[in-house]
Amino acid sequence: MMDTRRGPLAGIKVVEVAGLGPVPFCGMMLGDMGAEVVLVERPGASTGGGLRTGLERNRRRIELDLKCAAGIDVLLRLVARSDALFEGYRPGVAERMGWGPDVCLGCNPRLVYGRVSGWGREGPLAGSAGHDINYLALSGLLHAIGVPGGAPLPPLNVVGDFGGGGMLLAYGIVCALLEARISGRGQVVDAAMLDGSALFLAPFMGAAGNPWGFDPRPGQSLLGGAAPYYGVYETADGGYLAIGALEPQFFGALLRVLELDDAEARAAGFPALDLATRERAWPALRARIAARVRSRSREEWTQAFAAVDACVSPVLSLDEAVRHPQLRQRGTFGLVDGQPQPAPAPRFSRTPTTTPEAAREAGRDTAAVLDELGIDEAERDALRRAGAFGGEAP
Repeated sequence: MMDTRRGPLAGIKVVEVAGLGPVPFCGMMLGDMGAEVVLVERPGASTGGGLRTGLERNRRRIELDLKCAAGIDVLLRLVARSDALFEGYRPGVAERMGWGPDVCLGCNPRLVYGRVSGWGREGPLAGSAGHDINYLALSGLLHAIGVPGGAPLPPLNVVGDFGGGGMLLAYGIVCALLEARISGRGQVVDAAMLDGSALFLAPFMGAAGNPWGFDPRPGQSLLGGAAPYYGVYETADGGYLAIGALEPQFFGALLRVLELDDAEARAAGFPALDLATRERAWPALRARIAARVRSRSREEWTQAFAAVDACVSPVLSLDEAVRHPQLRQRGTFGLVDGQPQPAPAPRFSRTPTTTPEAAREAGRDTAAVLDELGIDEAERDALRRAGAFGGEAP
């Protein structure tokens, strides 16, 4: 049972209708914070490996066929006793299946109904397929990520799917839950990965001439790969060093450790941000830094910068990251079912979270949840014959 879990959302009951990408990430975020999340999956679904297994932690898992009336009936009984439900279907699908927002809010007027989609529920692309890279592309965000002279580079799928999708939905659900405590009324939370990707551009837009703004050329923004003192450099042993020496004091420390502290190098540093300076001095300084970094191994540079505040770090693999002293002492990663996974975040002083529970087998909690809903053996058998559980007896 999940009712022993602690955290700031302990006591909140949430229904997650199984989906991909942002949907399980949202469920993980809410479950990590102590919410009781019941994951509703189609009959025959099974736990995936790797990334998705981690995303499915802290869930109770039931199987329902939401394409038949009997399965929807059970879902709506679950909705009636819950605080929130969320799903990731394309616009109009849940409505056509018979359990959209109007139906669910009719069963529970206090319900927060969360939904996440790629393009949003309006506009010419609302019903179109897409993935993280497509939402970043149309938002304008992808255009600025890359290296000078190269094509834009997608940052895995962490920005659209997880940051601009799943985390945005979790934030919206919690906001709506807080509002429902005041008004006594639920509402629909509409999160779009396109909107979430665009939201990350807030610090950079509408600031013509601002040095932190986007250069119109790919890979030419200060924080987008153009600045020689904000980038990644290869070391002698094939490793990489991440340099983020933006402020003058850090830039100065960087040059001193690299033994490049001369007038030419200093002239290319912050706040030398005008376009002429960039085009004249930045490529030359980048080449000098690159040559210097390639002269030593990653570990040698790590030691050289260890006692210096220059905003320089080794680029670690996942295996190395879980062993790093900072992450180990902080408890950034922990073992879940014997496998390393990120620990719940953020941390709370009075309502701390518990160690995550590993992903359960699909359908494991169907019988227990039916018991809690007051569905006895006779009704359960009738629901099974009607196809609610895909022909399997819970």
